Amino acid sequence: MTWFRCTEPRPFAAVRLFCLPHAGGSAVAFRSWPKEISPAVEVHAVQYPGRADRLRDPLVPDAGRLARLVAGAMAPLLDRPAALFGHSMGALVAFEVARLLQERGTPVAHLFVSGTRPPHDRDDESISGLDDDGLITAMTRLGGTDAEILRDPEMRELVLPYVRNDFRLVEEYRYAPEPALTAPVTAIIGDADHRVDERSAARWGELTPAPFALRVLPGDHFYLVPQQSAVLAEIHRGLHIDP
Repeated sequence: MTWFRCTEPRPFAAVRLFCLPHAGGSAVAFRSWPKEISPAVEVHAVQYPGRADRLRDPLVPDAGRLARLVAGAMAPLLDRPAALFGHSMGALVAFEVARLLQERGTPVAHLFVSGTRPPHDRDDESISGLDDDGLITAMTRLGGTDAEILRDPEMRELVLPYVRNDFRLVEEYRYAPEPALTAPVTAIIGDADHRVDERSAARWGELTPAPFALRVLPGDHFYLVPQQSAVLAEIHRGLHIDP
């Protein structure tokens, strides 16, 4: 099973944008992006194992291993400049993917990180060890999951294992300072996101000597859904591409 979902292939696109979803998320989180993003950008949404059409594939419990798998799968698609966008858990994995690609001689054009603290400024909140009801409450508080769906026992049985896996992956992640990232970085957060504030998000700028930008948009942890147009505008700006 392939790692990427590209609903609108663009053979003449100037840049490929690889999008990594949040904990418990899937490639469907970015399904509407190709309709609004510049024709110069070809969107590839990462489909993590163990969910959606990869439900039978084994879960990956380690951020470093997940990054290596994603970076390896990207290799045939690096015949043109590539950029990474990661939201929440996806931002941490995207950061590690960017460092791997840099080491392999194919640095990304830009790293966009959304809705999370930088890797060297993590919090101690533990969600993965909660019981099922506690996990659902935590997910609902973040604002990205329809709690009504998870009241169905069959849906719980399908969804909660990969959600728990993803939260554990984030909680067990340990930052290593080397290799230093060299790519430009844009951090984007929602102004009402209780998991990351402007001060913490600004520390992403400490991780690269390249240009850094911080954007704060209205909304909670999943601000990027109602603020899709503004997020895509930041991507266009970071990539120096006209809409």
